[in-house]
Amino acid sequence: MSKWIKEGVPAFVVVGRINMGKSAVLATLLEVDDDRIIRVSPTPGETTHCHVLPVVFDERELVRFIDTPGFSRPLEAMRAIQELHGEGSPDLGTVGRFVRERGEAFDDEARLLEPIVEGAGILYVIDPGKPLRDAFVAEMEILRWTGRPRMALLNQKGEEAPHLEEWRNRLGSYFNLIRTFNAHHARFEERKHLMRALLDIDESNRPMLEEAIGLIEEEWAERREEAADVILDMLRKALALRVEGRLDEEQRHSERKRERLVKDLTRRYVEKVRRIEGRSYERLLKIYRHHLMTVEDDAPAYEGIDLEAAETWKKWGLSRGQMTVAASVAGAAGGALVDVGTGGLTHGIGTVVGAVGGAAAAFFKGADLPELGVDPRRGMKISSGSGRTLVIGPPRNVNFPWILLDSALHHYLAISRRAHGKREETVIAGRGGESVVRGWPPGRRAAFAKWFGGCLKGTPDPHREQTAFDELVRALEEAERADPAMRSAPAGEP
Repeated sequence: MSKWIKEGVPAFVVVGRINMGKSAVLATLLEVDDDRIIRVSPTPGETTHCHVLPVVFDERELVRFIDTPGFSRPLEAMRAIQELHGEGSPDLGTVGRFVRERGEAFDDEARLLEPIVEGAGILYVIDPGKPLRDAFVAEMEILRWTGRPRMALLNQKGEEAPHLEEWRNRLGSYFNLIRTFNAHHARFEERKHLMRALLDIDESNRPMLEEAIGLIEEEWAERREEAADVILDMLRKALALRVEGRLDEEQRHSERKRERLVKDLTRRYVEKVRRIEGRSYERLLKIYRHHLMTVEDDAPAYEGIDLEAAETWKKWGLSRGQMTVAASVAGAAGGALVDVGTGGLTHGIGTVVGAVGGAAAAFFKGADLPELGVDPRRGMKISSGSGRTLVIGPPRNVNFPWILLDSALHHYLAISRRAHGKREETVIAGRGGESVVRGWPPGRRAAFAKWFGGCLKGTPDPHREQTAFDELVRALEEAERADPAMRSAPAGEP
């Protein structure tokens, strides 16, 4: 009975010299960033045994990969195999004898060859930044002798690969197929193409491999929809958020104390918005199986009327022209910045609103968009009754929802594009890059503008939310396939 091969399940051994990127390729291909499962390390010899890494759906194993320690003495191993065979080129039987009879003297070579002898295909990983030496030729010769389906993978780690053509020219003599793959930057489409390439070297297992690829595509589509749900949930909660504070008799008659209450409520509002965003990004990290990424606490984006904060509002959300169109589509969608429930209290309200300085001024007015800022008279609501309550949120600036959405899109793309083979911890920057929503088609922006209007009033429309969800799923798919350098809309677009 085979130790490494399961009947009916395609198996592929990942082979290569130490630190050529075998484990990083597997980590990215299988979306594993946990060193307890796949150890990715610059330390020589980190992988010392073979490890089975199955692709499982609904408790069914469809494909298995086997991580190996890699060759350590390929030239000596090649000579030992030739000695066992005698005249002519050795074959799989000779390689099997080598594993059984000479394995103790060649631990690493015997370990990696054993599953191949038992029936696994071969995925040979090379770093084309390294020169082609005799030791590599010996490895390829040994693998050719096995007669198993073989694919060479050029794991190009950076832009510079001075020996790429030399490798390509030589690999064709030893492998059925050659592919290029960057384990530190490969996105979903590249991982899927690598899985499809296995079909070209292993026709005998085509049905199982095709089923696995189909399920991987379905799972990714389900993740995209789950991510869209998370983003819409974040927007709904943030736009419906209100922070209240009671005005006592002393505060009613003291301008300074009213200012203090407004600033305290503003601080609480901002903190709650940041928490809503933070929880959403944690959910996205979980959906895409990332443990080594964190999201930057974006407090500076809400603070002060400085050039940095103003630049955030300029670069994110919609342009002035786009906001005008969106507002005309959505109607009066803004929420009141400051509501005062009072029995005829009007004295000093303009002063109270004007006292929202520093963080509140940048956050609520949008810094560079003063013409879209708060109108204190329209931002108040006077109610009958004896209670006096100060309510802050949501910002009256109509660009606020679009900036939240832009932030969510940037975080989504950073998370979904992150290769699991990268082992350094990464912090996602708060609000960098260019606007994504400015590049959306007008119909998509109109759909979101209508939905935003209901959210800001606290009455989101389910039908409009479904339309926004469908548009967002399409937008996420388009963005995944686009060039990583995201572009905003062309200058002058309405």
